[in-house]
Amino acid sequence: MTLKFAVFGCGFWANYQIPAWLELKGVQPIAFYNRTRAKAEALGQKFGVANIYDNPDELLDRHAHELDFVDIITEVDAHAELTQKVAARGIDVICQKPMARSLAEAEQMMRATAGVRFYIHENFRWQAPMRRLKAILDSGAIGRPFKARVSFCTGFPDLYVNQPLLKQIENLIIADNGSHQLDLVRFFFGEAVSLYCTTQRVVSDLKGEDVANILIRTDRQVDCFVELSFNSIYEHEYFPQTLILVEGETGSVHLMGNYEIRTTTRQGTVSEVVKPVMYPWLNPDYAVVHSSIVDCNRDILNDLQGKAPAETTGADNFKTVQLVFAAYESAKRGEVVRMASDKSSVASRQ
Repeated sequence: MTLKFAVFGCGFWANYQIPAWLELKGVQPIAFYNRTRAKAEALGQKFGVANIYDNPDELLDRHAHELDFVDIITEVDAHAELTQKVAARGIDVICQKPMARSLAEAEQMMRATAGVRFYIHENFRWQAPMRRLKAILDSGAIGRPFKARVSFCTGFPDLYVNQPLLKQIENLIIADNGSHQLDLVRFFFGEAVSLYCTTQRVVSDLKGEDVANILIRTDRQVDCFVELSFNSIYEHEYFPQTLILVEGETGSVHLMGNYEIRTTTRQGTVSEVVKPVMYPWLNPDYAVVHSSIVDCNRDILNDLQGKAPAETTGADNFKTVQLVFAAYESAKRGEVVRMASDKSSVASRQ
């Protein structure tokens, strides 16, 4: 059975999201929407899709009866409204991260999708080195982890060229990229109990923060330091790649640049290189990110087809959204915050 889908949003990331779908069997794009019609037309010509719209309601009016899901790849400002439009037609929804501009908006999206399947396209946990790192941790090779450093510090020059709207976002690096890193903390080390965050704006013409540092204690008693920067320039830079160092009771594991993982115990160090699949359509500078889109899509597709439950459901990602806005609250207050035990609010004062 082939699942038919529409794409809402035909900008930068759609040029990688769509070919990633086409690497999988059992899916077919049938309609594209973009508020600037010319972008949707160009993408339609590129991928052989004839149904082009600059009005999402018109697309849904004409195709709701044949759509199995909609993939929303727009800027975050449009996520809530478009998610609600799609869910109201009884169609399953996939949405790019960050889920929403605020926690209240994310809660609204969760309510709107109660009657459909809802997924957030959180692909960093699907990067090939991350899956290998997870397997090493789960094997017990370094014993119980007690400390970790998750670092995404880069100065890749085309960020604001490829995604110019980032310059206008008030919540920038924590929401845009920190959501990936906070999801990785949850993926590897469990749910956050408390956190403390500081932020900076280094580039003067931005509205939001481009540097952030977050210290997290998880329910597995792991202290995680998440460091984020869009303005770090190094002599030797692998970009963009998350680097991770985990210390355990009997050893450590270090995900380094160029996809190298070193596992060290008292018996010595084992090194391996875990490279992403180099699909012909990806940008080599973003290879580890673009390649992971295929694996994230596959996981969601397996759930849509009833084969296996997906990892990055809306319900799961809502916990990451809570961390994002808890970090902003901590930076605003200059205080440690504790995550509410019932997960019903962002955080409470320490």
